[in-house]
Amino acid sequence: MTLRCAVIGVGYLGKFHAQKYAALPAAELVAVVDADARVAAGQAAALGCEALTDYRALLDRVDAVSIATPTTLHHAIARDCLARGIHVLVEKPITTTLAQADELIALAEANGCVLQVGHLERYNAAVRALGERLAGPPLFVESHRLAPFKPRATDVSVVLDLMIHDIDLILNLVGAEVTDIRASGAAVLSPDIDIANARLEFANGCVANVTSSRVSQKSERKMRLFQRDAYLAIDFQARVLDVYRKGAGEMFPGVPDIRHEVVEGGDSDALRAEIEDFLDAIASGRPATVSGADGRRALATAMRIGELVAQSPALG
Repeated sequence: MTLRCAVIGVGYLGKFHAQKYAALPAAELVAVVDADARVAAGQAAALGCEALTDYRALLDRVDAVSIATPTTLHHAIARDCLARGIHVLVEKPITTTLAQADELIALAEANGCVLQVGHLERYNAAVRALGERLAGPPLFVESHRLAPFKPRATDVSVVLDLMIHDIDLILNLVGAEVTDIRASGAAVLSPDIDIANARLEFANGCVANVTSSRVSQKSERKMRLFQRDAYLAIDFQARVLDVYRKGAGEMFPGVPDIRHEVVEGGDSDALRAEIEDFLDAIASGRPATVSGADGRRALATAMRIGELVAQSPALG
């Protein structure tokens, strides 16, 4: 089955969505939409589809859309699409408020639509390998997501821009209720939060220490997870998972040796995998891998972190 698809918002990220749809046999890229007519026309010419400036012109012509607009527009566009029975892949964060997220989740359920949220790191090859090697929930998690400053990403705080990736992953891996959050941070180059640290405590005893910055001199996206007898480290950029486990022998008397496994993701394409998974969920009728409820849960946690950071002296 070939699904008629469109991408709404073809700026920096949306253009990559459009390229993937155009290349996938399960999809027909009908149109790209952007408020900037020149941007839409340029992408449409490159991909052989129609260019539009108003998404409402395609509501009766497509089966599925990706929404890669600024976050403030997610709710209205996704609402209109879901109300017409169109399946939606919306970039993270799902919306700007929890009430908006709740409305989209209810609309998707009422209209039998797939609502998937673009938490792309779920499709990172190293993360997929991690799921096969974790022996239950982790006991402690530490993550660092650092990036140089980019003006295009300042419509939301660093918590909603970068940290939410790790929040979603940690919530999914731990699988327990968050019982306490402590957070601090600062505005450095923008009026909003540019660097933040949060400590999350879970009902099952796990603790996660999460740091994100968009004012770093380097790019780094790493996560470390600790279990009894095992330590696992993910490098999201390199798509590499390092697994360290206690061995059967001894490196010193009374001290077990350590077995080291390296899993490399190679040239795997996380965005292509995400869109293929979205299309497969539609075709098969199964739930989305990263559901609207998952997106809401990550948003709720990120918003609480943002509230706590806003109370930091550095935010005034």
